[in-house]
Amino acid sequence: MEVPLSKIDAVADALIHARRTRNLADAAPLADALTDTADAYAVQQRVARELGGFEAAAPQYWKSGGPSRGAVLTHARLPPAGVWTSPAQSGTWPFHMRGIEAEVALRLARDVDATLAETLDAGSASALVDAMTVSIELVDSRWREALGAPALFKLADLQSHGALVLGPWIPFAARDWRAQTCRVQIGAQPAVDRRGTHSLGDPAFLLTAWLRHATLDGRSLPAGTVVTTGTWVGILHAAAGDLVTAEFPGIGRASVQL
Repeated sequence: MEVPLSKIDAVADALIHARRTRNLADAAPLADALTDTADAYAVQQRVARELGGFEAAAPQYWKSGGPSRGAVLTHARLPPAGVWTSPAQSGTWPFHMRGIEAEVALRLARDVDATLAETLDAGSASALVDAMTVSIELVDSRWREALGAPALFKLADLQSHGALVLGPWIPFAARDWRAQTCRVQIGAQPAVDRRGTHSLGDPAFLLTAWLRHATLDGRSLPAGTVVTTGTWVGILHAAAGDLVTAEFPGIGRASVQL
């Protein structure tokens, strides 16, 4: 007698099939399958184990963030094959959509395990970072509902991650993030300029929550691990053939040819 899939397995299998076939999965029939973030993270881990590509990866790459300091921050480990150095070309990388987020990524100077993570506060977590860079996240979805899928389904799908482009690294230092500007240019579209619009006010604010999540269950993060910290421009929309650039004066610039 065939054993029915658990609800978490059903969501994971839908995402695994979507990634392997480069097709889209329907979230609607699975609407009640995920009840909390723990379920979504369990799906992330099941998909990562099944598809491989993470096991020997050092450094690791993550995304983390949330809509405000009062919200629950969420996290996803990213496939290293989809992390590219600027100037990048997306080539034949599969996309169903090409959302663009301009971000600042941070890099760990040392290994971090759960024991260390539990001792951290905002200041001591920031002291673990040695460098920062401009990053462009390409937003994508394996769900047919795309960004209209339920929040837990987007979290299960690596927070709607497609690929990540990293610019040149510079030393990390405290700065007035409220005064920080960024400019994004997508193809022939008008440039988008923003100032002080990071949802958490400071990209480093998420470090403590991210490090504690990423070191659960005996896991550790090696020195050089990178976390990208959330968009300054919401989600902009690009098309195949567009050249996308993001510039944060005083930090740097990154670009990707789609």
